[in-house]
Amino acid sequence: MSDPSARRGLGYGLVAYLLWGFLPLFWKLLQPVPALEIICHRIVWSMAFTGILLGLRGGLGRTLEQCRQPGLLATTAWTALLLGGNWLLFIYAVNSGHVLQASLGYFIGPLVSAALGVFLLKERLSAAQTAAFALAGAGVVLLAVAGGRPPWLALALAITFAWYGLGRKVGRLGSLGGLFVESALLVPPAVAWILWLEVRGLGAFLHGPSEIGWLLVAGGVVTSTPLLFFAAAARRMPLNALGLLQYLAPSLQFLMGVFLFHEPFGRVQAGAFALIWAGLALYSVAGLAHRPRQSSRVSG
Repeated sequence: MSDPSARRGLGYGLVAYLLWGFLPLFWKLLQPVPALEIICHRIVWSMAFTGILLGLRGGLGRTLEQCRQPGLLATTAWTALLLGGNWLLFIYAVNSGHVLQASLGYFIGPLVSAALGVFLLKERLSAAQTAAFALAGAGVVLLAVAGGRPPWLALALAITFAWYGLGRKVGRLGSLGGLFVESALLVPPAVAWILWLEVRGLGAFLHGPSEIGWLLVAGGVVTSTPLLFFAAAARRMPLNALGLLQYLAPSLQFLMGVFLFHEPFGRVQAGAFALIWAGLALYSVAGLAHRPRQSSRVSG
């Protein structure tokens, strides 16, 4: 990190993941509002905010032009559904008292992404990375046995997160433009649901306290701002260093779940998380050790 640009990138990355890590505090303010209604407003105001930003940066026309490419809208529609599902699951988890499960989902998400790479992209794992999968899998099994059922919320969050990442990897839209188009594709059903609630007098935006309405609007800003910092970080620092920062957000969520929201956390949960953290640490170290060998083969 001796490069000034890389240091700025590190700062941007820290801001992005800190904002993502503290998101539960914001969504808790909207706890009286049903998760589906929150998501619908999040979609609408995210599209509005990202559209304004794209317009100010001169990228709106280019993004709309990209949408004419064959197959792009179909791919983006798939990632939009995954993103909407992930948002819904996360807000439901936070506002139903399952912040620990939400953090668990984002801890194991990178491992699910790696599994998709193995099975779909024919990527290979080292022995150490395979052992990392075994450790994390043991932690999930321990949680399932202790709780009498698998941690479905965490697994669903991890799976939608991993599939979304895969879809964005093969997509051709940038971070901000991609979020704009994904939100735009989800806006029609979102607006329909909001209007249906408001007409029946059940909507929180027009029929609830004014502060709730403002918070719903702010959801678009809260959604898009970390993405801008992340994009700035990704342009300035190595991806392997940026990848290690991704554990900051679920770590903060984990701490909030235990110490702020006082969710149940006993010895079994501690043992399960320890196994998963050990697996993530082993996987990350093995990945960092493997990268130099790959780059030397390419350059040679």
